[in-house]
Amino acid sequence: MTNKEIYLRLIGYSRPYLWRIVLSMIFSLVVAGTDVSFVNFIEPLVDKIITAGNHQLVYLVPVIIIGLALAKGVGRFFQEYYVKTAGQLVVQDLRNNLFKKSMQLSMAFHVNQSSGMLTSKVLNDVGVIQRSSAEALVDGLRESFTLVGLISLAFYKDWKMASVAFLVLPIFVIPTTHLGRKIKLNVKRSLHSMGFLTGTLQEAYGGIKVVKAFGREENQIQKFKDENKGYYRFMRKVIKNNSLTAPAVELLASLGGAAVVWYGVARVLSGDMTQGQLFSIVAAIMMMFNPVKKLSKVSNTIQLSIGAADGIFSLLDEPCDIVDKSDALDMPRARGDVVFDNVSFSYGDDPVLVDVNLHAGPGEVIALVGASGAGKSTAVGLLARFYDPQKGSIKVDGYDIRDVSMKSLKNNLAFVDQETFLFNISIRDNICYGRLDADDQSVVDAARQAYADEFIEKLPQGYDTVIGDRGVRLSGGQRQRLCVARALLKDAPILILDEATSALDTESEVVVQKALANLMKNRTTLVIAHRLSTVMHADRIIVLERGRVVEVGSHQELLEHGGVYRNLYDLQFRDA
Repeated sequence: MTNKEIYLRLIGYSRPYLWRIVLSMIFSLVVAGTDVSFVNFIEPLVDKIITAGNHQLVYLVPVIIIGLALAKGVGRFFQEYYVKTAGQLVVQDLRNNLFKKSMQLSMAFHVNQSSGMLTSKVLNDVGVIQRSSAEALVDGLRESFTLVGLISLAFYKDWKMASVAFLVLPIFVIPTTHLGRKIKLNVKRSLHSMGFLTGTLQEAYGGIKVVKAFGREENQIQKFKDENKGYYRFMRKVIKNNSLTAPAVELLASLGGAAVVWYGVARVLSGDMTQGQLFSIVAAIMMMFNPVKKLSKVSNTIQLSIGAADGIFSLLDEPCDIVDKSDALDMPRARGDVVFDNVSFSYGDDPVLVDVNLHAGPGEVIALVGASGAGKSTAVGLLARFYDPQKGSIKVDGYDIRDVSMKSLKNNLAFVDQETFLFNISIRDNICYGRLDADDQSVVDAARQAYADEFIEKLPQGYDTVIGDRGVRLSGGQRQRLCVARALLKDAPILILDEATSALDTESEVVVQKALANLMKNRTTLVIAHRLSTVMHADRIIVLERGRVVEVGSHQELLEHGGVYRNLYDLQFRDA
């Protein structure tokens, strides 16, 4: 994407707040007008008051100076207020759209994308735009109007002297353009490095228990230092190029200023102009170089924004591969008839499922077993449309799930996963996550059926207790029971249990199994389990090996068959 395209897209976000920018431009004209008026005041001050010795007009001088300062102060306040609030609203919209887009992208994208990188884009990249765009808008508007006003005044006063100064102005473009390119490149690199830095932080804080358990604090500290140093290297180059701009502009300004003063003094000595005219024109031209210098910094600031926006727009332009069809149907509450018809799926070139056929009737419990990597979790992920199969179809009550809206499909599914993810909110809000409109009694009933009420009521704030990141204040069994309560409250007709008790001790597993028994009543249930003891009573057991269905039957039938399932069973229960 070119700089122009990026800049135009950024400008497009400002359209809803155009009235703020227009007001800011009006007040920018006030600020520029006061600067031009002050310069224009020098000529009569010198010629008609100081040189002529007009004592009556002396008393007007402080009034004019204070009046111009007051007008400039008021204009500057409103100019900055309106343009900065417009910039803040633009950044707010940009951050909202960025987060919305990341939530809409499929699991395939999130599996291949670091959460640290995404967090960095939403916070750091947008933060760069927020800071730099506010500065660019404020200074850009004000200094542009001031520069135009001073150039107009200089040419009005004496076009010959103004032309001498104006010959130098185009040269300012050379260092500004060259340094701007370097700034954009290094900003992109620094923000990429910041993504790794953010990821390192998330890993360290999220896995603090593992870090402490293995005594790897120093390793994490060193890793963070290395990433932080890499970020500094890129930012050092940005700072260096940004800092070079002002000296380069000042050097060129001194050349123009020297030429103007030399030429002007010669004309005064020859009698072609008065001292007041000279001071007024020189002041206008010398003040003209100050906006040029600030606009050069604005150019660098714009490059900062473009460098950050490039990564942001690349994420916003990421195609969504799992989307509703334009004519998607709203599936009603399902009876729970699930059919996999010759389903094949692969991550890249590696096949994970190959011609899988599966049928779960309403209310049936179907278990998926097999060695790690056999494709069990992928199969239930396809049912939830985390991905779409490359071949075959999945139907619920006769509806191809690709033909129904995502919302109606998810309304018919409930999950209890081996990763007991809970949010850092109250217990009540965690249970209500799948059904936000649930009343308090429904929450209590769900907790009771999940055998969670016994420990909830012992907590200081009961259902209003905030449980920390990922429910860190609770035991594994307690967290899992809350997940069961969450699924119970949602009351979906199709239930997916993915290793729901694999991480629990024996005592906790017994309680959770009782909670799961309540949850599975009158629901079509797909169970993934390594512990075969948890699936012995399933209506049917599907055995997967290398992505293929190799055996189907009840527990007893598969044992008598003496195949893959029998081998798995013997391995687990050999010692017993």
